[in-house]
Amino acid sequence: MQLNITVYSKSACPQCESAKMLLKSRSLGFEEIKIDDETERLAFYERCGPSVRQMPQIFINDQRVGGLSGLQAALVQLGK
Repeated sequence: MQLNITVYSKSACPQCESAKMLLKSRSLGFEEIKIDDETERLAFYERCGPSVRQMPQIFINDQRVGGLSGLQAALVQLGK
């Protein structure tokens, strides 16, 4: 099964770096989209849902899995 992974991140974000390192360590390709502008980031959070207020936000096959802990749980569930 091909995974289409998108990581929405911001600069100087330790959790963002950890998520990207986790994906790289498992040889999983991903697209990174940095949102460093505060206004753009707040608009992105609004589109994701009322509980979203942090980066990274990770999507696998267009489904939001959340941040780093959500990514870890999704990879376990997918057997990756």
